[in-house]
Amino acid sequence: MPKRTSHEESACPVARPLDVLGDGWTLLIVRDAFDGLRRFGQFQKNLGLAKNILSARLATLVAHGVFELAPAADGSPYQEYVLTEKGRALFPVVTALRQWGERYFFTDDEPRARLVDRAAGAPVAPVEVRAADGRVIGPEDTEVLLP
Repeated sequence: MPKRTSHEESACPVARPLDVLGDGWTLLIVRDAFDGLRRFGQFQKNLGLAKNILSARLATLVAHGVFELAPAADGSPYQEYVLTEKGRALFPVVTALRQWGERYFFTDDEPRARLVDRAAGAPVAPVEVRAADGRVIGPEDTEVLLP
């Protein structure tokens, strides 16, 4: 299997995170953490992922500060994977991906998991990109400035 190209020296803020998040399993682990999973066995059971692959992905997420290891909340001798501030900051990214998936990968009548506001029970509003003045903007309204 060819080794993946590292983007750690890239000037692109889309490319660099792909070294950590560019694997589909990794985003599903983060998704599961947002859903309340914290233990290796919970992730493994929910994803059906081979233990060696899960272990490698979790180690990468810990090494890059997306998760931190903490003693189990129930006082057992286990450790739990807890999202850090950096990890919690992925919530809008995962939410946008979820909403994009709902829009383009399901028919209207097809059952699917839905993200709702816990307090109101209503669907979460679509993620929008806004200019500093509050206007909703799209790709045609932006440009990339290189260093």
